[in-house]
Amino acid sequence: MKTAVIGAGAIGGYFAAMLTEAAHESLLCVRTPFDQLTLEDDGKRQTVATTIVSRPDAIAEDFLPADLVVLATKAQDSESAESWLRRLVGPETLVLVAQNGVDHVERVGKMCGEGRIVPSIVYVAAERVAPGRIVHHSNSRLVVPDDVDGRRIAEIFSGTKLKVETEPDFLTAAWRKLLSNVVANPITALTLRRMDVFKDPDVADLTRALMKEAVAVAAAQGARLDDSDVERVLSSYDRINPQSGSSMLYDRLAGRSLEHEHLTGAVVRAGERHGVATPLNRAILTLLSAVDPAPIARP
Repeated sequence: MKTAVIGAGAIGGYFAAMLTEAAHESLLCVRTPFDQLTLEDDGKRQTVATTIVSRPDAIAEDFLPADLVVLATKAQDSESAESWLRRLVGPETLVLVAQNGVDHVERVGKMCGEGRIVPSIVYVAAERVAPGRIVHHSNSRLVVPDDVDGRRIAEIFSGTKLKVETEPDFLTAAWRKLLSNVVANPITALTLRRMDVFKDPDVADLTRALMKEAVAVAAAQGARLDDSDVERVLSSYDRINPQSGSSMLYDRLAGRSLEHEHLTGAVVRAGERHGVATPLNRAILTLLSAVDPAPIARP
């Protein structure tokens, strides 16, 4: 298949590696070119046989339209991918949105013309340690809706390390992932500490309260979450390497823009729509906006 990945960060680089592992023709669409993509996994480094392009007009006509496009920029950078999407996407193109958040279809669909948007939930712990150099730490799992397009995505990645699961209740699954993202990302980014911060009892109490607000909003949205999901997330932190970080922490340390508007902001905005109060999440959103080195207009 003709596949393209937009975004050369940790997730984009990892997905490009998985597509080449599945023997698909692969393009990696980047803002700033580099010579080659490498993936380090289980202590072994490999060169990924993907073609790196830095301009939409550099894509050969016989490649168009692509069969699959993976949008792997950070959610706040989605608009920067519009020229790539316009170039690559045709009526039968699957556009896999490999980003955080719960508004993939609404946010990306307007940039894709007739392309078929496939929202997803990414569970991949990877880090870009240098341009074109990706280190995979743990997890290799993707969740997509249990429909025709979602099942096609599973087929495309079959035989690779990336395990694709189809989920009938995708709304609930998406909010369940967001539940963890609205605490792990903001708290590590604001405190500049790694996952060991959640061993602090006061931080754990704040974490629980933030998630309970998000659960109330999710329920109003139609997702099936309850307080047991809160405790599940908290207990999962006990099993995580305390020295691991979050994508938002890595972004803040690197001076990059933060993803808070599509994580905490999604909870606050949905709460406003449904009349659910979110004072703690709103306070966290205000603090993240204050430390963001490259603030953007709110959606």
